[in-house]
Amino acid sequence: MVTIYDIAKKTGFSVTTVSKAINNYPDVSEKTKKAILQAVDEMKYLPNSSARTLTTKKSWTIGVVFVEPLGIGMKHPFFNEVIESFKQCVEVFEYDLLFASRNLQNRHKSYLEHFRYRGVDGIVVVCSDVEDSQAQELMNASIPCVVIDLNSQSSSVVFSDNLGGSKLAVEYLHSLGHKRIAHIAGHETTFAGQQRLEGYRANMKELSLEVPEDYIVSGEYFSQEGGYEAMKKLLQLKDLPTAIYAAGDSLAIGAIEAIQEKGWSVPNDFSIIGFDDISLAKHMSPRLTTIRQQTDLIGQRAGELLLKQINEKRKIIEQIQIPVKLMIRDSCKNVD
Repeated sequence: MVTIYDIAKKTGFSVTTVSKAINNYPDVSEKTKKAILQAVDEMKYLPNSSARTLTTKKSWTIGVVFVEPLGIGMKHPFFNEVIESFKQCVEVFEYDLLFASRNLQNRHKSYLEHFRYRGVDGIVVVCSDVEDSQAQELMNASIPCVVIDLNSQSSSVVFSDNLGGSKLAVEYLHSLGHKRIAHIAGHETTFAGQQRLEGYRANMKELSLEVPEDYIVSGEYFSQEGGYEAMKKLLQLKDLPTAIYAAGDSLAIGAIEAIQEKGWSVPNDFSIIGFDDISLAKHMSPRLTTIRQQTDLIGQRAGELLLKQINEKRKIIEQIQIPVKLMIRDSCKNVD
């Protein structure tokens, strides 16, 4: 069986340096770490987990929480893509992920209590609900933590540029000649919903475009059904919008369904733009114009930020905003 001494002999570094590199200590250069980890991979070195835990006083486990109201869980496209990227970032340093069961709340045990009992080294939380008490408890705790899709002054957070995304969406529709632009909003308790609505209002005002009160309709928690019901309300208006900016791709897909059900067409009768760029967006008909969230970068930055806290043995409060990008496809068109 390959030992840490074999790795040291192959690379020419001391056993101490090899151990520090494997355990991601900050006082090892990236060049040295890369060479050692390459040897670890080539020689198929597998450290003894119990010995490693005793030596480093770490569990080498990271807790994962996904707080969302739809009950979709790991099938949710945003969660799935972000956590996959996060996993790829931390598994290089041999961390395992421990997913919290959604049944914990039924047993009167909080996520924080559960993870402390399991001895995790840090926690990643994916949560958009600004009012969720469980997420707030995790953010306020002393354990290393990073929260995705929220902003906070009490924890490290990583989130997309929702305001900038709204600006891209509204300005693009305006560049096509649209002046009557409606908004299907996310739920008012969600960070993304609040930010994207705020961005919509601000940029409509900046372009001197009127926003009738009934041009803003809630799509609830970003579901396809929510988008469908919201669009049905918009289609009942006397003064119909020519374009709709939906706060999420699922909302946009539901809106297109409602439009087509009435015998109208996208983009000939209505232009639709979404937000997220889920995998379905480029395969549906019409292909959805949308604002892309860089889920790979969100997960990577979250992983780096959490590892930094774990390695430095201190809680760090930092806000990282990830840029978004306009993806022009087929669901919008010029108007005369």
